[in-house]
This record gives sequence, C-alpha cells and structure tokens, in this order.
Amino acid sequence: MLPSDRVGSSSSRIFFTRSLRRPGEQPGAVAPTQDALYRDLELDLSWSERDLPERERTKHVHRLHPYLGKFIPQLVEALLDRYFAPGQHVLDPFAGSGTTLVQALESGLDATGADIAAFNCLLMEVKTRRYNPFVLEREVRAACERIGELSNVRPRGYVRAWYAPQAARELLGFRELLDDYVNSDVLRVVLGRAARSARRTTHFDLDFPRRPQLEEYWCHKHRRTCRPVGEAAPFLRRYALDTLERIKAFSRVRARARDAVVLHGDARELDFGGPFDGVVTSPPYPGLIDYHEQHRYSYELLDLDDCRELEVGAGAAGTSRAALEAYSDGIVAVLENLRGSVRAGAPVVIVVNDRRGLYPEILERSGLREELRHRRHVNRRTGRRAGEYFEDVLVCTFSTSGAKA
Repeated sequence: MLPSDRVGSSSSRIFFTRSLRRPGEQPGAVAPTQDALYRDLELDLSWSERDLPERERTKHVHRLHPYLGKFIPQLVEALLDRYFAPGQHVLDPFAGSGTTLVQALESGLDATGADIAAFNCLLMEVKTRRYNPFVLEREVRAACERIGELSNVRPRGYVRAWYAPQAARELLGFRELLDDYVNSDVLRVVLGRAARSARRTTHFDLDFPRRPQLEEYWCHKHRRTCRPVGEAAPFLRRYALDTLERIKAFSRVRARARDAVVLHGDARELDFGGPFDGVVTSPPYPGLIDYHEQHRYSYELLDLDDCRELEVGAGAAGTSRAALEAYSDGIVAVLENLRGSVRAGAPVVIVVNDRRGLYPEILERSGLREELRHRRHVNRRTGRRAGEYFEDVLVCTFSTSGAKA
C-alpha cells in the first residue's frame, strides 16, 4: 500500500489527490475539451507565473548552472511531502542536475542520485556537498582576484572557434588555477557557467547555437544591434560570487543530519545500494534534448568523459520507431535494475510527458503497477518552449517479487 496522502504545508499547497484517467478510458483517447482538461488537472501541482516567479523556481543552488528540462523544485518538494517522511532515503536514477537530491536535503531526507553525464554529476556534487564556509569564501574570493590572468596555451578546436581570442585566454587562464584550491569543483562549475555565456553566439540562443556568431546582429532579446561577446572575465567574476552566495543560502536551509550520494554511471547497470524508501524521478524524453551537447563547452574545457552514446533518449537519437523502441527498452532496463533496491510497497514516482503513450507498456514490462496518475499544467520550465505543455505524475509500486523488505 502507498503511504496515505497527507495535507501538505502551505509551501507545497497540496490538499487532495485525484486520479486523472476515468474508468475504462484508454491511453490515446480523443483529447478532452479545455473545460474538461482543467477540471481534471491536479491544480495543487500546477503553478502560475504569478504564484511561482522565477526567483522561487531557481532558489539557492538550483540556479548554479542553467539546465534544460529539469522539473521545478516546488514540484519535487510537494511530492516528497506527500509520499515520504523525514529521515527516509529517496532514489533518483535519472538525477540530471540534482533537483531531487537538493530538495530531499531541504525536506529532511537522505538522497541518492545517478546519471550517465559527467557534467551532471559534477553539478550535483557541488550542489549537495558540505563545505567549510570560511575556506570556501576565502578560496572563491582569492580566485576572483586572479580572474583576468591569461593563459599562454594557444586555443584550438572548439575553444578557438566559439570564443573571441581574449575570452578564450581568460577561460583557459581560469582553468589553469583550478587545482590551486581545495574547492576546485566549485570553480569548475563557475568556469562552465561562464563559458556558456561567453560563447560567440546570439544572446537569444544560448541553449543550442548552431554556429559561431562572428559579426554584429539584430538581437531579438535586447531589441537592438548587438555584438558577440569578446570577454569572459566579467562572467567569471559575477558567477563566482553568485555561486558563493547560493551555496551559503542552501547551507542555511538544508537539514543538518541528511546527506546525498552521487553515482556516475549507466543506471541500467549500476548497483544503487539501498534499500530505498522510494523513487522520485523524471526520465529524459525521447528525442528531445542531447544532455551532453547542451553542456559541450564544459566537456571541452574540463576534459570530461563524454558518454552520450549511452544516454537513454538522447535528442540526437531522434523519434523513429526504432529510436522509440530503444528508448522504451532503456527505461525498462533502468526500472528493472532498481526494483531490487527499493522496499516492498515503496512509491515509485515518475514525472513524464507521455504524449506518445509509451509508459503503460514500460510500466507493465518493468513490473510496476500504476496506483495514481496526476496531470499538471507546466507553466514554466528551464528553457521555455512555445505552446501548452502538460505532464503526468505516475505514482507506482513494484510487485512484491524482487523488492527488498
């Protein structure tokens, strides 16, 4: 049995649970009218821009680095409040930028997260690590004093193509000082964030620029003629100080006795450990985002392992029938792998936009039974997309066979 629904705090705004699918309704049925759709929405899991402005969606360490496709921390907070109790241990096998881990620590839970992408794991480690605040502040401010030191290394390949000569030398110079500090990983995230902003690209297309922008251009973001960025030092300085303040802010709200573990590897094969008291995750969507390519600048500058060929549902794989079958096989393999690591009857909460109707079969093949389904309206995500967007929150349990007691 699932834990009984509890009335949430004022911050989570949860008051009731309602299953979306009506009895006898099949996946892929004719779309309901707008009135019927909103009548069936889980309104307490949907927020308007007015109710949830960007500063709240990107509070403390959630904004250490932009990340496309992550779910908002308030949704994770609400789900943890509804299905878990303080002191329990939650698992996220598709941990991405670490939203589940961070919110678990803030909600008084332990957390374990896994991801195949090396940059994601670096970001999660930096977000969830415990720091000596005096050492961290001293090192970040000392590194800021050295911003602008130029590297003698001649830029090549990606760095030469995507950065102005001055910006490239400043980024490479900052990279050369990283190993002088205990908290070098924090500075690596700063370097990645600055490298994203300092590329030769248009200001309105920082997510997936197609080619270097070398000339002046009409900027749709600023409504004027702009030039490509020529320096990286201002970004390095701004993001270093912002990162310091965000880590300090999170240290004031995280639970003192709770910790997070980050696993770097293929979730189809990893030994997760456990037993866990449940799962909260949002798997990648098929053919939508290449999670390695969106952070390519970090892979190039930090020499990280690129395992994109192992990514489940990578954007480059497309949405052909074969690609969708491979995606389904990958998700099933992950879910089957983790079933022995969760306690019997524990909630497995999966946030998806299943517009292709893949998940009923995925759940059946994985030995999961759907207990509840909530539909929510997605007002904003990191990386805006045009049009209405909805997600389902699938609350499932494994059959008792194979689950840990």
